[in-house]
Amino acid sequence: MAQPLAFVLDVPETPGDQGQEPSPYDESEVHDSFHQLIQEQSRWVAEEELELQQRELGTPGSGHQTLLGPEGASVRSTATLRILASMPSRTIGRSRGAIISQYYNRTVRLRRRSGRPLLGDVVTRSARPSLRLYDLELDPAAQEEEEKQNLLVKELQGLSAAQRDHMLRGMPLSLAQKRGLREKSQTPHGKRRGQPGHGGVFSCCSRLRYACILALHSLGLALLSGLHALTPWRYALKRIGGQFGSSVLSYFLFLKTLVAFNALLLLLLLAFVVGVQAAFPPGPGPGPGPACTGLELLTGAGCFTHTVMYYGYYSNTTLNQPCGHRLEGGQCRPGAGGLPYDMPLAYLFTVGVAFFITCVTLVYSMAHAFGESYRVGSTSGVHAITVFCSWDYKVTQKRASRLQQDNIRTRLKELLAEWQLRQGPRSVWGRLRQAAVLGLVWLLCLGTVLGCAAATHAFSEFVIQGPGAAGQEVALLALPLVVCLLNLGAPYLYRGLAALEPHDSPVLEVYVAICRNLVLKTVILGVLCYHWLGRRVGALRDQCWEDFVGQELYRFVVMDFVFTLLDMLFGELVWRIISEKMRTRRKPEFDIARNVLELIYGQTLTWLGVLFSPLLPAVQIVKLLLLFHVKKTSLLANCQAPRRPWLASHMSTVFLSLLCFPSFLGAAVFLCYAIWQVKPSSMCGPFRSLDTMYEAGTAWVHHLEEAGPRLSWLPWVYRHLVENTFFIFLLSALLLAVIYFNIQVVRGQRKVICLLKEQISHEGEDKIFLINKLHSIYESKERKEGR
Repeated sequence: MAQPLAFVLDVPETPGDQGQEPSPYDESEVHDSFHQLIQEQSRWVAEEELELQQRELGTPGSGHQTLLGPEGASVRSTATLRILASMPSRTIGRSRGAIISQYYNRTVRLRRRSGRPLLGDVVTRSARPSLRLYDLELDPAAQEEEEKQNLLVKELQGLSAAQRDHMLRGMPLSLAQKRGLREKSQTPHGKRRGQPGHGGVFSCCSRLRYACILALHSLGLALLSGLHALTPWRYALKRIGGQFGSSVLSYFLFLKTLVAFNALLLLLLLAFVVGVQAAFPPGPGPGPGPACTGLELLTGAGCFTHTVMYYGYYSNTTLNQPCGHRLEGGQCRPGAGGLPYDMPLAYLFTVGVAFFITCVTLVYSMAHAFGESYRVGSTSGVHAITVFCSWDYKVTQKRASRLQQDNIRTRLKELLAEWQLRQGPRSVWGRLRQAAVLGLVWLLCLGTVLGCAAATHAFSEFVIQGPGAAGQEVALLALPLVVCLLNLGAPYLYRGLAALEPHDSPVLEVYVAICRNLVLKTVILGVLCYHWLGRRVGALRDQCWEDFVGQELYRFVVMDFVFTLLDMLFGELVWRIISEKMRTRRKPEFDIARNVLELIYGQTLTWLGVLFSPLLPAVQIVKLLLLFHVKKTSLLANCQAPRRPWLASHMSTVFLSLLCFPSFLGAAVFLCYAIWQVKPSSMCGPFRSLDTMYEAGTAWVHHLEEAGPRLSWLPWVYRHLVENTFFIFLLSALLLAVIYFNIQVVRGQRKVICLLKEQISHEGEDKIFLINKLHSIYESKERKEGR
């Protein structure tokens, strides 16, 4: 078992280490030195007088063990060794007899709960027996252990097959010992306990039943393994983490998290909006729809316009309504059965509930990631834990073994790099020079942001005022192309400016790059939001402006993916080919900051377009899955591991925090403004006859008030919990309070664990002091007795 670790640390193996696989619970092999100490203590007890004579004569081979302390090495007396052996901290390992006794107790308790008679009572030891219970006789009799084993076998025979297998699986014994207990505990074939004479029939039935159970179990495992194999990150994440480290792995883990968020959002929209409208489609339009040309995959217009993809397709009537109880504006169906479905109300509440659930899930994920990444004491002794405790001994395949070796090696590199960063602080002159360079670079970056924002605003105004631009599908891609070019070029400028900054820590360098890209994306998205809800609503007053905004957001999502592919083609593949031609072996590194901000930017576009394009999360899921495979292939083929490895212990928390506060909060403000303030278009959509989308809820409340006093509590709930802004502010305050208290709890845990560590160190010093005092007392007593 030492072979994988030797491969990781490049330690040569000795011939004597090969072929030896001692059991972790065999004291005579694993804890041989401590076992010898106990055996010698037992021998000293029987030969105390001979030992004292040998000690007075000073002959060697007296059998004394030594204990090293802070005061040096000294010879301990027999009484001191007895005290040492009786200390709870000297309970190293667990004997096989103690394990059998422990699980005999468990089977007895299980039988007692099942109402079965007990076979007998035996005196057993605890789960981790102290050596004081053995009375300094740790050489257990084989007869006593065999007797306990027989009792355990009898108790296992009294259990059902499922309980017996569950009990055997939980025993910390070797596979050979478990196999022996299973064979001994099986009832003889041809006879069932308590029912002799019918063994053949019951044996046949039991065999058939067990065969069916095993077949169903195998089928279930095969289905689970098949579903697990369908996930794109089944093996790729381990490979990426082993070759490129936790910093690059954090990007792919974040991408996986975004897929889960979009799947949750899409599930709600499909169940309550898209699926219902597809089941009850509105009437056909005045004319035939446009034919599909293939360009719709880029523009989102054309034959995609009058589908469930966009807001304008959804009706403003009550679906599945019988003709006998037709309401105003309802859609009458002669054969309708079931409950009527108010589509405007369902559209509004589904989007609101989906955002609320996403918010709760996002906050919970952020709190969970905060507790995982900022766990106290995770770096104390982590080097030794990584070296000696990282190997998974259940790994048997050669491919998985090599992958685990790469993971451990990369983990050690990151830990050592993090430890080296703590050495040697900068001088005062170095700090002043670094601050001046940082200030200059930040001024240049902020100027770049302002220039990109001005260019976006100017080009958006040009697109609005351009003649005939709205009727040409190719011209619709102009604004997304310009914005994507700015988003692609500015990060490369930031990387060039970052080369001037003397950052000692690669973690700090990544955080600074994330902040700069975040400012750029936030400002550009702010200009685009003003363009969509401020300028486009006025310019398209007589048209369905919601469809245009939904199509625009679709185009931005698609063009963002296209430019990501172009960036990988020219920024990674071409660079790798040039480096191979020039024989420099300098492949590009994976830019974590830019790629993560691209993910957050695309997710923000998806949240902005949910109201206007309910199927936009489906497009985002497809994009993320394709992006995962393309990024993984490009990373493994074109990129190299970071030249300065670093441990990304807090990256997941930072990514989720950026996704929550600038991204999700900004999208929520955008949608709230569109629902409460902007007038819907009168040509299409579920809110075409209302002044604001929010009035759909108010109309529903008036309808409930007219329905009768039985539903009067629903209008009260709506007015006091939905319309009342105090409740929204209270809910936001509670959400922030939960985050704040979670942070404070983690800080309190840090302080408590630090105090406990300090107390443990003091207790260790106290033990050494007491042992030395006891040794001196017994030494003086032995001198008096010798006189």
